[in-house]
Amino acid sequence: MPVLFITDALVLLLLIMVFSFVWYARGQEHLRAPWRIVARNSMAMASAVILFFYLLIGLTDSIHFHPRLESVDDQEVQVSKEIIYSTEVLSLLDVAITHLRTQDEKTYSAPFASRTYSKEAIELSDGSTTREYPRLDYGGAHLSDPEQERMTDIILKSLMGLFYGLIIWCLVSAVIIFTVKCRRNSTFKDVFLSMLKQGDVPWKAIHLTLCAVLVTLTVSLTLSNYYHILGTDKIGQDVFYQALKSVRTGLVIGTLTTLVMLPFAILMGLMAGYFRGWIDDVIQYLYTTLSSIPGVLLIAAAILMLQVYMANHADDFVSLEQRADMRLLFLCIILGITSWTGLCRMLRGETMKLREVDYVQAAQAFGVGDFTIILRHLLPNVMHIVMISIVLDFSGLVLAEAVLSYINIGVDPSMHSWGNMINSARLEMAREPIVWWSLAAAFVFMFVLVLAANLFSDAVRDAFDPRIRGS
Repeated sequence: MPVLFITDALVLLLLIMVFSFVWYARGQEHLRAPWRIVARNSMAMASAVILFFYLLIGLTDSIHFHPRLESVDDQEVQVSKEIIYSTEVLSLLDVAITHLRTQDEKTYSAPFASRTYSKEAIELSDGSTTREYPRLDYGGAHLSDPEQERMTDIILKSLMGLFYGLIIWCLVSAVIIFTVKCRRNSTFKDVFLSMLKQGDVPWKAIHLTLCAVLVTLTVSLTLSNYYHILGTDKIGQDVFYQALKSVRTGLVIGTLTTLVMLPFAILMGLMAGYFRGWIDDVIQYLYTTLSSIPGVLLIAAAILMLQVYMANHADDFVSLEQRADMRLLFLCIILGITSWTGLCRMLRGETMKLREVDYVQAAQAFGVGDFTIILRHLLPNVMHIVMISIVLDFSGLVLAEAVLSYINIGVDPSMHSWGNMINSARLEMAREPIVWWSLAAAFVFMFVLVLAANLFSDAVRDAFDPRIRGS
């Protein structure tokens, strides 16, 4: 039974908007030219491949449903013909990595370990007790002598995952070459040889990055069938599973906040710069006042108000997942309200300059309406600023979620996020011995996403900024 959360619907709306913009940009040369510059940047294309896989994980984790319950008595099913669904909410990602979701241990275990991280009292067959590290239920359970066989087994399983990854990479590369062949109306061999050379599109960087990502995924998933490759947390849940589930939270924070921010920033920035006068004064007073309020305090107050509301209206939220999704949506709204002021300032200044150019003055002389001038002449000429701001703000918003969750005013504690992983690792780092893998996993996943987003945004900024592009 499908389940549609509010954030899922907004993600779908955002995808429709992106595809609509791509369809519109195909017929606009002033928008196609900068993207061609981005497509010729090797670092940008390599980053785009990494971002694509993050986006793919986030989208598969945004398709939710109630799983069907398996009935023990088949005769009852045949008589009643009633399908019973579980109250649990799963996603396509949960189904794809079921082994990570269901294979929980008792407590902490280190990466690739076959025994728990701390000693426990175990009763022997003769009635005496001893303290030792008990075997894990799933991690390395297929080994009879983990101390002697584990390293060899890890190498063999890694080679198996490497083989699978190379096969998938060859198939994907063949599909890409076939698609380019159809577009160029050329032979398969000519397209393959042209990709080996340094042409307009850096195909070498794309294919090498694609190979690295696919091999990393296949090796990780192959090993995760037999080991907890990033260890387990205090309640025995797989840390690799938590890191993958946190991808959607980071992407939702980085994208939906933009969806909330853009209407405020574009509308008020263009109106302030074009109309000036008292409208400009009111808008300036509004964003100056909002900027003077500490963002953390405003977010904390809003989250506390939401918690009080949900506590007083508990019947409106039928599941923990719905409560967590509402808090995530509210956090996106608050972050959007507090982050639109910077873009509004830039658009106001650019609009004041464009207001005095000849074609805007001519449109005013011919009696064209003000809002028609804003939509037809001003908005297309400030879109490069909007594009640059979107891609630059994304990584900052992902980091903001981690910081806010660390101080307990971010997403719901029941929701997987890198911030919650870092927050839980705060106490784990004080243990003896130190439990370091939760913090390391959140750091690596967040670092790769933010680095790829920053490299891609730098290329977009250089391509869309007229001053840099002209020089």
